[in-house]
Amino acid sequence: MRESPKKDKSLFYRWFLNNQLTVILLNIFLVFLIVFLFSKIKFVFTPINQILGITMPPVILALVLYYLINPLINVLENKFHVKRVISIAFVFIIIAALLVWGVMSLIPFVQNQIDSLVKNWPQYWDSLNKSLQDLFKDPKLHVFKDRLADANAKFSANFEKSIDHVLPQTFNNISSALSVVTNVIIILLTAPFILFFMLKDDKKFKKSVVKFVPTRLRPSAEDMLSEMSQSLSSYITGQLTVAFWVAVMFFVGYLIIGQRYALVLGIAAGILNLIPYIGSTLALIPSLVIAAFVAPAMVIKVLIVFIVEQTIETRVISPIIVGNKMQMHPVTTILVLLVSAGMFGLIGMIAGIPIFAILKIICTRIFNWFKRNSTWYDEQDIKELQEPKDNKNIEK
Repeated sequence: MRESPKKDKSLFYRWFLNNQLTVILLNIFLVFLIVFLFSKIKFVFTPINQILGITMPPVILALVLYYLINPLINVLENKFHVKRVISIAFVFIIIAALLVWGVMSLIPFVQNQIDSLVKNWPQYWDSLNKSLQDLFKDPKLHVFKDRLADANAKFSANFEKSIDHVLPQTFNNISSALSVVTNVIIILLTAPFILFFMLKDDKKFKKSVVKFVPTRLRPSAEDMLSEMSQSLSSYITGQLTVAFWVAVMFFVGYLIIGQRYALVLGIAAGILNLIPYIGSTLALIPSLVIAAFVAPAMVIKVLIVFIVEQTIETRVISPIIVGNKMQMHPVTTILVLLVSAGMFGLIGMIAGIPIFAILKIICTRIFNWFKRNSTWYDEQDIKELQEPKDNKNIEK
């Protein structure tokens, strides 16, 4: 009598070489071993980190501008049949003219408001503290008054220590300050050149990248790059457009109610709106402090402006402009923000969602490839597992 094929196999083969759990554990072990080895040779990657630190800022700035400008260039090229180079030059001239107008007219006005706000801010803060202390004079709120006084004292002490620590360093490290200014100037001068070639050779870029991919994987790689580009484009254009309209709504609302520093507060609200979920709320705090200095009625007016802005933004602007293009559940978005903010601070909060979207696309592609090439998700095996149950039901 011939033995079954399973009995012909050795125990080593069945429990080690042909065991899915063992293979998974070995792969996990290899991944951790690779990470451990890389951690021991970090000095090798130091020059790479320095190179990325120099090259990435202008590239990121150019990439953001690329996703904002490229749709307009495509319209001029495809619909109006204007040569791409001429379209790019025309758009660059318009942007340069707007920048000159902003520097000549808008920036001085904003600077005056910022200088006045910085000068008067201690007075506003003291007025707010006095109002809160008057509010807590009720014996029932005595505990809250003490806590408020302690918190204010700690904040003032920490602020004074920070100023005493920062000012000497600022004057002693003039060379580092000049270095920062120089880096900013280099970024602003380099980014337009990178942007020009991004716009000019955008169709060649994908082919240049895919050229290094094995031939049989090139169609999938092209689709993945297109999907990643579309996801980044949707997020960047959507967030910046929403931020612009948030700034406009706050500015108009503050003008209507007579709030001081309406332009500065509106611009701050638009910039902070780039931080998902909490940006507009953070922008509300200085506005409330200034309003409390003016009159209690102004605080109510500011809150009304905030409620109206949030209603229009969440019900009208965001659904129309952004929608659900990122295809992320709100809980997932919140968790991504918590992790990215905890690891990388403010930059993590701003860049966490698009980076997660790119990683999600890559992981989804890898998982789909694994499903196609693995027997774990074989539909034939599922049918075979279901057939005995169906047969039992028929027999019954």
